[in-house]
Amino acid sequence: MADAMNELGAYIEAKRTDCVLSWSVNDLGELTMEVALSNLPGLVDWMRTDRTCQFSTLIDITAVDHPGRAKRFDVVYHFLSMYQNHRIRLRAQVREEDMIPSITDSHPSANWFEREVYDMFGLLFSGHPDLRRLLTDYGFRGHPLRKDFPTTGYTEVRYDDELKRVVYEPVKLTQEYRQFDFLSPWEGAKYVLPGDEKAADKAEAK
Repeated sequence: MADAMNELGAYIEAKRTDCVLSWSVNDLGELTMEVALSNLPGLVDWMRTDRTCQFSTLIDITAVDHPGRAKRFDVVYHFLSMYQNHRIRLRAQVREEDMIPSITDSHPSANWFEREVYDMFGLLFSGHPDLRRLLTDYGFRGHPLRKDFPTTGYTEVRYDDELKRVVYEPVKLTQEYRQFDFLSPWEGAKYVLPGDEKAADKAEAK
């Protein structure tokens, strides 16, 4: 399988030098191609129709957040060729303000995948026929899969019996969030569990 994937990677790179920046095959035989964002739709359409590739099935579109990077996000596409029994991963680096060209013309199933990436990460797709949130509620603030999004969110939703409707309120924590004393629950244990040394250091400081 690895040999077949290496041959496929070399073939795509040779045919589409305008799109492919680099590629690699990992120990599991998975082919990943780093691609240029601007030429993405042309590459995807070519991979769908080329007889050697025939990647006619879009499996998924997702993203990965790297907050410390100038090009903060990776947009990741997974395709399947049922004719060749091959899978491929395309990955493009994008800035937060970049417009990602939609691939809905080649793969109509990309519609909801791109909407999910927009909803969860806040990335915009140019040429999308109906780019709006898919999983979160109306008026939701922020994008939950960004790494700077708080785990508690910003608002909570509940049904008010008096008002007889759903109300939105700022999140209020009834106790200090995630405070651990790092103490072992096993009294008398002769070994030190990870974290116990922090309690000892705190005791010595007092």
